[in-house]
Formats: sequence, C-alpha cells, structure tokens
Amino acid sequence: GISDTAIIVSTGPSLTKQLPLLKKYASKATIFCADSSYPILAKHNIKPDYVLSLERIPLTSEFFNNDFGEFDKDILFVLKSYVHPHTTKYLQKNNRNFMLVSTYASFINYLKLDDFGYFNMGFSVANMNFLLAIHLKHKNIVLIGQDLAYAKDGLSHTKDYSNLDKHEGHFQRDKNKYTTQAYGDNGKVESSFVWTLFRHNFEQDVANAKKNYYITTYNCTEGGARIEGTIEKPFLWACENLLHKDLNKPFEKLEPLSLNKQNEFLLKAYYKVYQSIKHCRDFSNKFIKSYDKIKNSFMSLQNSQENETLIKEIIKDIDKIKTQIDELYNTQKDLMQILGPLLTQFELNLARIYVLNPKTKED
Repeated sequence: GISDTAIIVSTGPSLTKQLPLLKKYASKATIFCADSSYPILAKHNIKPDYVLSLERIPLTSEFFNNDFGEFDKDILFVLKSYVHPHTTKYLQKNNRNFMLVSTYASFINYLKLDDFGYFNMGFSVANMNFLLAIHLKHKNIVLIGQDLAYAKDGLSHTKDYSNLDKHEGHFQRDKNKYTTQAYGDNGKVESSFVWTLFRHNFEQDVANAKKNYYITTYNCTEGGARIEGTIEKPFLWACENLLHKDLNKPFEKLEPLSLNKQNEFLLKAYYKVYQSIKHCRDFSNKFIKSYDKIKNSFMSLQNSQENETLIKEIIKDIDKIKTQIDELYNTQKDLMQILGPLLTQFELNLARIYVLNPKTKED
C-alpha cells in the first residue's frame, strides 16, 4: 500500500474544477486534505486518507460537527495537540479515528514522549499536510486548490466552503495591497497578508523538500498565485503521468497502546508537569522578592547624592536578576517557553533605559 504520490487538497477557489478528476484517481494516490476541505470531499464522496487540522479556534472545529457515517471509516484525522477541544469532542462523538501530534517545543520535549515523535507544522493546515507528506516519504507532492489568492470574482475560497460569508469584503480590503505573480505566469492576482505569509512558508518547504528529500512538488491548482519552486502542470497531466495503479487502501492502521502502557506514560508526564509547577512557583517567589527589593529602592530615592549610589545598586540588582533568569533558561528546559519571552521583554526594557540621554537630574 505504499504510495509515491501525495495529493494535498486545499479549499481555494480553483478546487471545484478539480473534484471530478480527484474522484476518478482517488484510489491511486495518498489524499491529504485540509479540515475545511473535508466536508466538501464528503459531499462529493471522495474519501481522503488523512484529514489534518491545527487551528485552536471553535469556528474551525465546526468542520467536524457532522456525521458522514460509513464515509468516515478508515480516515485518520491528524490533529495538532492544541486544537480547540470541540474538535476532539465532535470526532469522539461519532467514533472517528484521530491522533494528536506535537510540534517541537521545549516544554513538550521536556515531557520526554519522544517515541511518539514531533514535526514542525508550519503556519497553515496546507503546510502541515505538506510536511506530513514529506515524513511519510512520498516522492511527488501534488497541490490542488492551493490558490493563496482571490478569484477574479473576488471569492476567497471554493463555492462549497462553509464559511464564505466570514470573508465578505476581504477582497475589497486587500485589493492592490498584496498583488503577486499569477499561476502560469498569467499576469497578476490579488492576495492577502496571511496568504502571502503562507506562500513564502510554502516556498521554503518546497525548496527544503527538493534539496534534502529529493521530492518534486507539482502545483496543479491551475489558478491563484504562483508558488516558486513548484512545477506548474495541469491536474490531468499529473494524474495521467504520476498515478498508474490502485493502492492497497485503507493503509495500515496504527494500533493504540494498551491501557496499562497509556497510564504509565500519563503518570510519568504528570510527574514532570508537577515538578514544573513547583519550579514555576519557586521561581515566582524568588522573582517577587527581588522585584520588591528593587521597588523599595526606587521608593527610597530622595536626594541627588543618594540617587547616584542607589541607582548603581538598583542596576546591579537588575543585572543579578537577569543573570539568574539566564541560568534558569539554560538549565531548566521546562521553563524555557516561559522564560524566553520574559528575557526578550527584559532586554527590551533595559535597552530603553540604556539609550536614554538624561538632560537633568530628574532624568
């Protein structure tokens, strides 16, 4: 059942015209689809192998607030570990098969669940699909519905997309601000700020896939924006030239661990979380004491002679705190995600003080 070619289905305006071909060749490729494409494929009875989702907002969860019955059998729903809880609730309601996956993050790594793997998922569900297709060792990746631009009539997504009304007025808002090269070098198209970010991210992923994994990416959207690094081909060409035989579907399933093994991992993770909470409390108490000391020193500033001495002491105390935070950041991995932003803000606040050009004693 190993597949050389992955088809990634996104929800751009060009998707509708590709659906008949996708249905005809669905048995000959691995089909990855975005959460927003899932109800559309169900409507046209085109079964994906993998449905991915990474958004943490309840609106995205609504793509799973349905029951397609037998259609959902053998589909694996792959969710980023912090999707909105409604997503898993809807999937569990109908006993759909899903798994949670984690991106690289210091706290997640600290929990030492390494055997379950991590992968970087990018900015959008399309990027997530692309990266999973790489991990599953496909040789060719075919993109459809990946417009990353408005259609000529101003539509942001395919006509079957359930949230079209949420994007009303966006074309007018973005017009002439994010113009980019069109697919097929066919003039220019109107894009958006977010789609521009997604496109640049995609271009990096495509280049990485080619250089490090020898994967060829075909953009068969036949519309929308040009994605540099992809080979632009009609979807029919890709189907006729890359898809030659039916695959042994459904693919082999991942069997869940025994309940005892699950509980073992849960207890180990719980212990680490408990220890991390203790680290946070200890750090907080220590930090508050240092903060109170510095605050009291500021309150004691009364005359200019004392000011000079006290200010030197305050700066010394601030530097001491920063050194302590640096040490914790480098030695306690569970605190890295918390302390990283804190250190950055600390540095920015200090920089404002260091660049001051005092004109008076008060300054």
